[in-house]
Amino acid sequence: MHAHAHAKVNLHLGVGPARPDGFHELATVFQSLAIHDVVQLELADAPSSSPRHQLQVAGPYAAGVPTDASNLAWRAVDAVAAYLRREHGALGLPAVSLRLHKSIPAAGGMAGGSADAAATLRLAAQAYAEYLGVEVPGDSVLQEMAADLGSDVPFTLLGGTALGTGRGEALSPMLARGQYHWAIITSVQGLSTPAVFAKLDQLRAAGRGSQPHLDTADISRALISGSAEQVAAALHNDLQAAALSLRPDLRKVLDTGEAAGALRGIVSGSGPTCAFLCEDAETAAEVVAQVSADNRGTRGMVTHSPAPGARVLA
Repeated sequence: MHAHAHAKVNLHLGVGPARPDGFHELATVFQSLAIHDVVQLELADAPSSSPRHQLQVAGPYAAGVPTDASNLAWRAVDAVAAYLRREHGALGLPAVSLRLHKSIPAAGGMAGGSADAAATLRLAAQAYAEYLGVEVPGDSVLQEMAADLGSDVPFTLLGGTALGTGRGEALSPMLARGQYHWAIITSVQGLSTPAVFAKLDQLRAAGRGSQPHLDTADISRALISGSAEQVAAALHNDLQAAALSLRPDLRKVLDTGEAAGALRGIVSGSGPTCAFLCEDAETAAEVVAQVSADNRGTRGMVTHSPAPGARVLA
């Protein structure tokens, strides 16, 4: 069995103050991208009371992806198994072999690890349910598991376009007309999400950070219009200043992409990936070529949005 795990871009990312639990209150508009990893799952032949999974990673962005229990995909299998043990008394379940083909950059602000976890939730739920002869856990159950795994996992399970609040895990689908073309520029050097949030807090404490922009009305209207120009004008990311402070080289990436014809460029999520909204696929290809040529340590891809969430294909 295999599934596609789609990346995401944040069209709007408003970051409120840190909460008592250490997370920040967010108001973010997600949109899924056609770029995807492929997750393949196979059950072992025999059940085990303490299954040991196997995880293999390949593909252009395989470097640095963990292959042990720290990988969210592995944890997704364990979450499904734990649920089925509770609900159906399934004490012995087979271990799984997981294979991830990585086309989404790791630590790039595109939710690649979260997308893999979401796809694995669907695969493990179907595979284990069929093995036990029970009903496959529904989306509401999988969404609860997804929220426990990470803030971006619920959206990558759902896909499309959605408003995320709380940590980003509380989702409301949004109306979005049209198709949007993107030039995605990745960086060889990653950027830590916790470090970017910490930098934002530091900038705000020093009076140099932007105030939280939690109002998503502008991007909502732009998406309803279906106009790439209006969406480009409404793109926003509260984390961008912090990411640029930690990685000043990204300023040149943004400047180069917009000079090459992009309608607008932003840091994607916590970065370092930069996303350029373009008028069409041809312009996006020109932006990728120009930015990659002028900025060492970057590479790019052309994609479009919106795309579906995690889906089992076979």
